[in-house]
Amino acid sequence: MTAMPTAENARHARRARTGGPDGGPKVLEHLLGWTLVVVLALFVTQAGLL
Repeated sequence: MTAMPTAENARHARRARTGGPDGGPKVLEHLLGWTLVVVLALFVTQAGLL
């Protein structure tokens, strides 16, 4: 092994990141997020917390 990074390692290092999948169905993600917000709001009002 050498200390110099190869082109393959540099390419993988550029792509490596965290935080979830790239691309993907943004519409579905937003729809599920807003559904969660509405369900939480219904729960809070029914429980009398607001």
